[in-house]
Amino acid sequence: MSIDHRDSSTTSAAEQLALVAARAADDMQGTDIVVLDVADIVGVCEMFVICTARNTRLVAAIADEIEVHVAIEYDRRPVAVEGLAERRWVLLDYGDVVVHVFVQEEREFYRLERLYRDADSVEWREVAAPAT
Repeated sequence: MSIDHRDSSTTSAAEQLALVAARAADDMQGTDIVVLDVADIVGVCEMFVICTARNTRLVAAIADEIEVHVAIEYDRRPVAVEGLAERRWVLLDYGDVVVHVFVQEEREFYRLERLYRDADSVEWREVAAPAT
């Protein structure tokens, strides 16, 4: 897996949505956040966002925060949400982007990064402007 530092002017709509989701997860104390370009591997979507929450309550809070940020930025709602009742692995399906919010034990068990290890990892953190 390589890290892709793309120019923000050339990012796709799916990638932009994935970056908003990753940053929203980070705002809510999500950890180990990864954005993967899975378009050439999966075929049904372009991007995965994967993150971990410390507990089940935080899983739900992160998923909710992602939904709010994506709705505000892109006026989009997920076409499907899975796992919200159990809050151990919540999946937000936006069609072109799928967001996975895990508690640690579930993430370690399913190891999606290993399953999709051939996917490029996309840098999601905003690069700070140089001080002048």
